[in-house]
Amino acid sequence: MLLPRSLLAGIAGLAGMSSRGAPRIDPLEVEVSAVRAQGAGGQNVNKVASAIHLRYDIAASSLPGAVRERLLALRDARIGADGVIVIKAQRFRTRERNLADALARLQALVDKVAVPPRPRVPTRPSLAEKRRRLEDKRRRGEIMARRGGVAE
Repeated sequence: MLLPRSLLAGIAGLAGMSSRGAPRIDPLEVEVSAVRAQGAGGQNVNKVASAIHLRYDIAASSLPGAVRERLLALRDARIGADGVIVIKAQRFRTRERNLADALARLQALVDKVAVPPRPRVPTRPSLAEKRRRLEDKRRRGEIMARRGGVAE
């Protein structure tokens, strides 16, 4: 069951930039459907589709190219081989809260890759550090050599 756009209309004003400077997800680019939740919940769980199944196509999104590339490179079980993020939210009893939860989890995923990783600056060990390491190796080698076999 596909959710009506009116449910997403209240959230649509959130597109743009987040407080951390990360691009915000446009809720109109998200495909949302309501499904029945799993697990315990009594009689109501079998009648009401309160869980949210959210699908977000990374390639077709309006995210900046660098963010899209980092999202696609992310090794996450929620990102399929076709580049679609699938999030299932069923933590809450109401459809609206599950929708907000799913969108927040999607936004957290985008926030995680929004800032490019700092490149590693290779460092070299100091001369004193090299000498300490070689001295420790020599000392350890002497200990091993002294162990030797038993003379008959």
